[in-house]
Amino acid sequence: MASFSLALVLLVYLVSPTSSCTEQEKSSLLQLLAGLSRDGGLTASWRHDTDCCTWEGITCNQDRKVTDVLLASRGLEGPISPLLGNLTGLLRLNLSRNSLSGGLPLELVSSSSILVLDVSFNRLTGGLGELTSSIPARPLQVLNISSNLFTGRFPSTTWEAMKSLVVLNASSNRFTGQMPTTPCVSTPSFAVLELSFNQLSGNIPPGLSNCSALKLLGAGYNNLSGTLPDELFKGTSLEHLSLPNNRLEGALDGISKLTNLVTLDLGGNELSGNIPESIGDLKRLEEQGQLRKFVQSKKTRSSFQ
Repeated sequence: MASFSLALVLLVYLVSPTSSCTEQEKSSLLQLLAGLSRDGGLTASWRHDTDCCTWEGITCNQDRKVTDVLLASRGLEGPISPLLGNLTGLLRLNLSRNSLSGGLPLELVSSSSILVLDVSFNRLTGGLGELTSSIPARPLQVLNISSNLFTGRFPSTTWEAMKSLVVLNASSNRFTGQMPTTPCVSTPSFAVLELSFNQLSGNIPPGLSNCSALKLLGAGYNNLSGTLPDELFKGTSLEHLSLPNNRLEGALDGISKLTNLVTLDLGGNELSGNIPESIGDLKRLEEQGQLRKFVQSKKTRSSFQ
């Protein structure tokens, strides 16, 4: 009987999941906490003598690996620890709406596990790190870095590694240079490109025509110039086009090709020519009441004659 009981105990031990998170993952999280000048009260539950899977804002899977770090709107101040990149099972990292500062660690962008990375509405600075062209494809699907203080140009090799990217929101920063188009080539499912309120310049690149799944293109309030490229009107999946307050010029002859268009904002540019009658064929735009708003706004703007 004693041997049977011992065997049963061993069997339960072997098939049961680890009782707590690993020391490495706990240490990585505690390094984030240690670097913060304001921790939003996380120290109440983030203690070394407890299982990090029970900590506030942390979720683990059945194997006790950290899958979610969700710390939005916690009043956090200080840098983001690059050691978060050691969380090999991390799928979602949300640090939005805090007062985090410093740069965005390349270890997070290049993570082999993270699917959703949201650091929007912070005080992050510097440029986006450049990944080497030889790095394997990364699984990142959603990257939201909007409403920070990022500067510099978009690194092309970084986007080349983002084979699964669906959403890139980099609005309300200080990015310069041309609009990035590499995701259009690298990622067949790329659907949202939001770059409004930056300092981008130059023409709208024709490479956007490679974004066959693009549904939203926003680049208003920049310094974009030149004409709207014909290739832009080949994006028949496009539903939302917002390019206001740039220095764009020329006509809109190809606009009716965007048959799925729901919202359209091109105000505050230097567009010319007549409003094409074919714009009335955009039924979804008309159904949403946007067609009337667009036509009326152009009738009152001398920049569109």
